[in-house]
Amino acid sequence: MSSGTDRADAIVVGAGLAGLVAAAELADAGKRVVLLDQEPEQSLGGQAFWSFGGLFLVDSPEQRRMGVRDSRELALQDWMGTAAFDRPEDEWPRRWAEAYVDFAAGEKRSWLHAQGLRIFPVVGWAERGGHLAGGHGNSVPRFHITWGTGPGVVAPFERRVRAAVERGLVTLRFRHRVDELVVTDGTVTGVRGAVLAPSGISRGQASNRDVVGDFEMAAQAVVVTSGGIGANHDLVRKSWPERLGAPPKHMLSGVPEHVDGRMLGITERAGGRIVNPDRMWHYTEGIRNWNPVWAGHGIRILPGPSSLWLDATGKRLPAPCFPGFDTLGTLDHIMRSGHEYTWFVLSQKIIEKEFTLSGSEQNPDLTGKDLRLLLQRVLPGAPDPVEAFKERGADFVVADRLPALIRKMREIAGDGVLDADTVTREVVARDREMANTFTKDLQVMSIHSARTYRGDKLVRVARPHRILDPKAGPLIAVRLHILTRKSLGGLHTDLDARVLGADGAPVPGLYAAGEVAGFGGGGVHGYRALEGTFLGGCLFSGRIAGRAAASAVG
Repeated sequence: MSSGTDRADAIVVGAGLAGLVAAAELADAGKRVVLLDQEPEQSLGGQAFWSFGGLFLVDSPEQRRMGVRDSRELALQDWMGTAAFDRPEDEWPRRWAEAYVDFAAGEKRSWLHAQGLRIFPVVGWAERGGHLAGGHGNSVPRFHITWGTGPGVVAPFERRVRAAVERGLVTLRFRHRVDELVVTDGTVTGVRGAVLAPSGISRGQASNRDVVGDFEMAAQAVVVTSGGIGANHDLVRKSWPERLGAPPKHMLSGVPEHVDGRMLGITERAGGRIVNPDRMWHYTEGIRNWNPVWAGHGIRILPGPSSLWLDATGKRLPAPCFPGFDTLGTLDHIMRSGHEYTWFVLSQKIIEKEFTLSGSEQNPDLTGKDLRLLLQRVLPGAPDPVEAFKERGADFVVADRLPALIRKMREIAGDGVLDADTVTREVVARDREMANTFTKDLQVMSIHSARTYRGDKLVRVARPHRILDPKAGPLIAVRLHILTRKSLGGLHTDLDARVLGADGAPVPGLYAAGEVAGFGGGGVHGYRALEGTFLGGCLFSGRIAGRAAASAVG
């Protein structure tokens, strides 16, 4: 069965956030758009729907109200020190980075605000770095949480697209899997693929791949916005960089199974160039979801700075491998340790104040805009989702005394490598540093420093205390896994989001945005990310791709 050949001004491949933004911009320019996705309609919005909704903004009203002084110059210094661009193919990513920082310091907030998006008033401080001023990390808090989390980010663009559907400008084609980009005389002129059988699965669950027909569509512009590779662990391992040691044998998935990277190879065969495939962003604080949506579903702990971080043998991770400081540096250390998992050791007081779980579904207060639930974050006790993981999560153990905690940790690990004396020595040594506000321990210094920021003191960082203080108990240990999440490389694009070929020239008719393009240029983040920049990268690159394609379409 064939659905025939349809024609449109533009085709957008992938109905995630970048695809929605691109389609909305095209439709606003009066262009006829077909938006394709291999998943059913209930997965509209892609990975962004599941996100915490963090947005990187610079010198925002929220920052200023919290006493944070930020600037475009400081943000760019942080970005460049974090990205560490060092390759010839980084010319376009560097230009994208400069343009994105300008956007984040300029019209990004007002553009989103005009569409109804609102920001939680307390700004978070993610990826603190722990290096020198010109190195990796955010010098100041810049992590702005969307009121409504990921669904709140998706909503304005879904609304615009559905309004364009009503106007007859956008056609939504779900269960349409693109298998080929059609190239005519060197120009991308459309797509071909398979029509998949309907699927009634819930959002995020695996859908069938039963083919019930084929299709072909023609257009003057094709915009690829198909996402990354995070659920394709074979491709993650194939792309794994030598600088991070051997690829993990075991990983949790931070994204649904359809995030498979198929369109990268398909676009490459049509003439597009992939750059920086070895740059990737995976988390080190993954825990197994006790109530999974997809296979291998992992949740990331977004930790405050107080938990003691131990390797599999019980040794403390070195500076600056502290919770929330240097994701990739910590991943590097772990992968060279000989073991793929680590431990947080903490107290009940720490988990109540400092544990936030990634994902819109793990934050019903922010996602549902529920002020009553939101009060749990400042009242005694941990939020309900955190307590649920503490009680049901396979990676959590609780005990009143350290010897019992260590026995339970050894039972979970099952490999006999955790040394009780080492764990005890590390915990006691850290606790001795808590007798004063001055200390030689850099992590303890960072705890005291963090509490000078009102936002951290209010909702994010526990009052400094000894982990073994009975009044702070019970004791808690959490086994942490590597969690796949983002590709930092991808399709090489210029500042008009045009896909570039091996010769550096644009492939006529072909555009890309979002994670498939490394969030811009084939790697706008370079080697590391500052957080809050993935959703923003989809917004920015999707907007550019939609507007550029609209200008090119007659």
